[in-house]
Amino acid sequence: MVGAILTQNTAWTNVTLGLERLCRRIPLEAEAILGLPGDELAGFLRPVGYFNVKSTRLRAFCRAYLQAGEHAGLAALETPELRRRLLAIPGVGPETADDMLLYAFERPVFVVDAYTRRIFRRLGLLTGTETYEAIRSAIETALGPDPALYNEYHALIVHHGKSRCRTRPRCPGCCLRESGECAWNPDATG
Repeated sequence: MVGAILTQNTAWTNVTLGLERLCRRIPLEAEAILGLPGDELAGFLRPVGYFNVKSTRLRAFCRAYLQAGEHAGLAALETPELRRRLLAIPGVGPETADDMLLYAFERPVFVVDAYTRRIFRRLGLLTGTETYEAIRSAIETALGPDPALYNEYHALIVHHGKSRCRTRPRCPGCCLRESGECAWNPDATG
């Protein structure tokens, strides 16, 4: 769950660096994180970018996590209530909450990220004006409520987004282009 907060607007490799620095000093536990002065926590998180903001958000999450009875207390909640509680924490938006729901609580909630939007737009499945909730709902309806499937599907989307369907796409050799699924023309749209 800590990673879900730290990965906002940054690459996972930077999060790994920040977590390694933090874990050299303290165990990765809510009480230990809250026991650090804010500026010291921010210093450990420097590699993740926006480290002062993320330090504040991480501390807010840790306080809410402890008040809710930690993982067991949160896991006892029904998915809609758990999502509502996560979204009420300052700095936790829909993508971060859904990341926690899927990966930490194994709930059937699909994570919509920039890769999902980019790939689905290029496949002609999105126009680019859809809301987060509309995209999430459509994918969940299409796939059915299966956390393991969501996990695998999201991982494949992230892999494809990082390896082929980048901001500047690598269309030659793309499995979606070769299968005829993707007719997107990068030269026509920039």
